[in-house]
Amino acid sequence: MSQKPARTSFRIEVAPRTILYVLIAIAAVWLAFELATVLTVMIVALVLVGTLDPLVAWFERRGIRRGRALVLVFTVIILAITAVLLLTIPPLVSQMLTMLEGLPKTRDHVVDWLRQYTWAKPLIQSIRAVPINDLVAQGGNHLLGYSQQILLLIGYGLSTVFLAIYLLADPLRAKGLLYAVVPRHYHIKLARILLELKVIVGGYMRGQLITSVSIFVFVFVLLSIYKVENALALALFAGLTDIIPFVGGYIASAPVIIAVVPHGSTSVILVTIIMFIYQEFETRILVPKVYGRVLRLSPAIVIIALLIGGTLMGILGALIALPIAAGVQMVVRELRVELPGEAPPSDVTRARDEKAENIYERLSDGKPAAESAVIAGQLAHRIKDSEQKGLTLSGMIPIQTQPAAMTQPKEVVIEAEEPPEDLANPDADGNKKLTTD
Repeated sequence: MSQKPARTSFRIEVAPRTILYVLIAIAAVWLAFELATVLTVMIVALVLVGTLDPLVAWFERRGIRRGRALVLVFTVIILAITAVLLLTIPPLVSQMLTMLEGLPKTRDHVVDWLRQYTWAKPLIQSIRAVPINDLVAQGGNHLLGYSQQILLLIGYGLSTVFLAIYLLADPLRAKGLLYAVVPRHYHIKLARILLELKVIVGGYMRGQLITSVSIFVFVFVLLSIYKVENALALALFAGLTDIIPFVGGYIASAPVIIAVVPHGSTSVILVTIIMFIYQEFETRILVPKVYGRVLRLSPAIVIIALLIGGTLMGILGALIALPIAAGVQMVVRELRVELPGEAPPSDVTRARDEKAENIYERLSDGKPAAESAVIAGQLAHRIKDSEQKGLTLSGMIPIQTQPAAMTQPKEVVIEAEEPPEDLANPDADGNKKLTTD
């Protein structure tokens, strides 16, 4: 008799640490969904900080204190927003009232024009069935229903602005808190990430400016050809609403189309086609090219990021989708995360990272988090400049070991070839010298 084959059993064991990591990951995802609004406020505030910090620093370099520079910057922004609103809202309201008053006549005109076509009889009946007289009342009721949400958005907006002001007013303390909760071994990577985030935010805002100015010029020229009275106001409105991905351009197109109604149906159809073509050009070509270049994202990733952001969080999600996508890509790159399809970091890159961390640990030895943040930031900036020029971590690298607002800064000089054994004794000028190969 043949013997039965021995049964093979497999035993799967899961380490307690793995279970703990899985539970932490699940808790983190749950917490992120629960605090989605808070995270959104923080992200938008950081975008504002990255946008306005260069302006504040520019005033500081010209002898204006940071507090006064902040007041000046926000005063200019408030005045600019007020001027734009005064230029755009009154003409748009006037145009809307005129349109509502002329809707019955416009409907009759459209119906008379469609009567010459036999296929348009069902369409004529649909147009006549539209309750034009009730549109204003229905619109007011809808607006009243959304009033609570509007007030909530205003509250979140004010919270975002004040958070940005706090971060701009005391950046050293904010950075100190961040560096205090991050292990010192990752401070250089954190400094590089913060430095790259400034580049990303700056590129994103430049991209927004390019697309808004483009549609502003386009609409102004188009309406000037038709000699529309409020061409400037409508062009400003188009530039403002164009920052809303996907639907912003079409919102901007509606007043433009309505403005040429007095010029006849042919002009309305022509302008509608022209605006549609421009929106397709901006969405399919201009936006991917502009943002893909400044944010280092491929056109496909730009479109996918906008779709994902808009699906998850609506208009606001689409607005912040691109800087988030660029930020995630940058963080993965700076943390040297080995993706499955990417080549691992080279030995030269690893050696450079280790050298930078070694330099930072020596320079920041015994320093509090705020001073360490200054050292890490200046060292990261110098490393980036050296990488762009194809140099290594050698040469003269002055670094302020303490914020100027706290004490007199000292300079740390990196030079020569071999690191010294003792860094505790400064030279006669109060400088430490750290050398690296």
